[in-house]
Amino acid sequence: MFGLTGSERTDVRNAQLASLLALLAGVLNSVGFVAVSAYTSHMTGLTATVADSLVLGFTGLAWLAVVALTAFVLGAMSCAIIFNWGRRRGLHGRYANVLVLEALLILAFGLLAESLHVSNRAYVFIGVLGFTMGLQNAIITKLSGAQIRTTHVTGMITDIGIELGKLAYRERTPDLPPVTADARKLGLLVLLVLLFFLGGVLGALGYVRFGFPVVVPMAVLLLAIASPPVLHDLRSR
Repeated sequence: MFGLTGSERTDVRNAQLASLLALLAGVLNSVGFVAVSAYTSHMTGLTATVADSLVLGFTGLAWLAVVALTAFVLGAMSCAIIFNWGRRRGLHGRYANVLVLEALLILAFGLLAESLHVSNRAYVFIGVLGFTMGLQNAIITKLSGAQIRTTHVTGMITDIGIELGKLAYRERTPDLPPVTADARKLGLLVLLVLLFFLGGVLGALGYVRFGFPVVVPMAVLLLAIASPPVLHDLRSR
């Protein structure tokens, strides 16, 4: 029921939604870098930046990393709160509620960021993008049973290497089952990494040409996909 974002999950629906979110994550990550020189999905690099800065001295980039890390954690926390609130009430939109919030944040960001004139607006941008990334990574983790993460490319590429290693392993032992690769998992991981990459290319090109409004079409698409179960819950109440 309710397609990609309803409470009834299947592997196919999870893969389809993850594909859309990986593309979106690539766009947002690229826009964040081109706009303020910080990757909002790269928690490893951001953490390393903060650690190095404790020794070498804090710069503006280090403070951006602190804001991005904090916002990402708050986004994941918010996802857990919203999801569990919906789950305890048996809502069809237990997952979609989070995605609607993400879509609205991205839509507002795309429409308003260009006209925002405040000092240090880079911190506002990186905070919104980091919070959105935390929301997204947490909700896809929830609905896939921690099998998929759309912003964590390091983990996906690691899993690709593991599956390729299984594929290359040729030793046969009579008393033991053969080592076999999960072709479906490998294909999905490769697809998600490619979509994240494609999103990055589109985000960079789009930002150079259109500015922050480049994210608006993706926000509208996500809102359209996520709204049906939420609207159903509202009508039911």
